[in-house]
Amino acid sequence: MSNRFLRSANVEKVVQKLTVKAVLERNLISDGDRILIAASGGKDSTVLAWALAGIRPALKKNYELAALHISSDFCACCKKSALQAKLAQWDIPFIDLFVPVIGRLKPGEKMNCYWCSTQRRTELLKYAVENNFNKIALGHHLDDIIETFFMNMTNKGELSAMPISLSYRKYPVALIRPLGYVEERQVIDCAAKLDILAAACTCPFGINSKRRDMRKKIADFTGNSAAVKRRILRALSSGAEDLLTE
Repeated sequence: MSNRFLRSANVEKVVQKLTVKAVLERNLISDGDRILIAASGGKDSTVLAWALAGIRPALKKNYELAALHISSDFCACCKKSALQAKLAQWDIPFIDLFVPVIGRLKPGEKMNCYWCSTQRRTELLKYAVENNFNKIALGHHLDDIIETFFMNMTNKGELSAMPISLSYRKYPVALIRPLGYVEERQVIDCAAKLDILAAACTCPFGINSKRRDMRKKIADFTGNSAAVKRRILRALSSGAEDLLTE
């Protein structure tokens, strides 16, 4: 897909085309899949839900979608009624599950992003297994994947990334990231066009400082170039080990 196309085409069509490309190249969706979307209420997962509902004709595959939103005891900002209304427009069932994220902290421990994400991921897996979903779709995009790679390399000394597809050994469930080829700015533009931003919420803890710093560093050395970012993404699959599939 040319950079000229990525710049000039209607952003909704671009997001859908890139999602189809990721799904087909990475074999993310098969006939008969039951896919549980992790619907945080934010722009990324809401655009993901819209895209997965809209690309069925292009994929020519039959699959079921449902959206699981995990409510918590620290964030009351999510506009759940607006989110549910958007999902209803796309014929996606909405499930709201309450999880006491802060309530599960042990005495002396403080709330942090890692703890929250661990609790949410655990509940997502549990719900998916108990309700016969074989795929969990997450809303991470291209920029998330690249940032995670450089953070793992510089902070942990590891060559590892956020995989676009991941199959669990202990669970009959796979994680998929169908927006893996989509830049965050494309997600934002698409969300604005679809009036999704008005229904989206933002976590009160926000993006963590290390990720924010890495995002700025990547923007500096890539010049925020879409072509450079896509070459980095391609490089993550070009070695002896494909870092985007586990």
